[in-house]
Amino acid sequence: MLTIILSALALAAQAPAVPPSATQLPPAPQPVPAPVAPLVQADTRPYVALATDLGTITVRLEDKRAPVTAANFLRYVDTKRMDGFKFYRSTRSWGPASQLIQAGNRGDARKNFPVIAHEATNVTGLTNCKGALVMARLAPGDAMTDFFLLLSDIPGFDADPAQSGDNAGFAVFGEIVGGTDVAERIFAAPVSPTAGEGVMQGQMLEPMVTIKTARRVPAPADAPKGCVVKGG
Repeated sequence: MLTIILSALALAAQAPAVPPSATQLPPAPQPVPAPVAPLVQADTRPYVALATDLGTITVRLEDKRAPVTAANFLRYVDTKRMDGFKFYRSTRSWGPASQLIQAGNRGDARKNFPVIAHEATNVTGLTNCKGALVMARLAPGDAMTDFFLLLSDIPGFDADPAQSGDNAGFAVFGEIVGGTDVAERIFAAPVSPTAGEGVMQGQMLEPMVTIKTARRVPAPADAPKGCVVKGG
């Protein structure tokens, strides 16, 4: 019996060692980290809905790039002084290269705030592209209430310091993000063949189109990127 036990011990000693890995459970799978969504910066730019006789136009203001002009527009909106302003001009007679509609205070001049400083496009980085919201003026620094909505690219409205004379252009401060079809209906509305002076003769809407209300609104979920910011 002792001989059998010793023989078994000898055989066990000669057997190859079992590697530890053969007797251990595989490591538990490590959790895969969830992909991190890129941070999306909230759009804090102001949006304004202009409810007119022919429908609503929504505009976005570039208040960081053109703060003076945007603040002036919002001052008329927030005090409700823009209620009752008129779209009164369409440049349909100028042809397809220079299409715009113009609005402003065509009634009580006591609604007007003081004139504002001119923000030239070569400083703001904005451009007079189709859909742009642009301040109207005669000379740089005399703008008050009147504004354009462009229905074509008008690069000649951009400031060009290389040119002589009045080269300051027109100040862009926002753009249409909704209701372009309404702006086009205003552009196509009837005009008086005789009203208006100089280049504006034959461009005065008859009847004018009233801005019934102008109010801030939340940013639309589908607001387009737009074109006024050069390079994106």
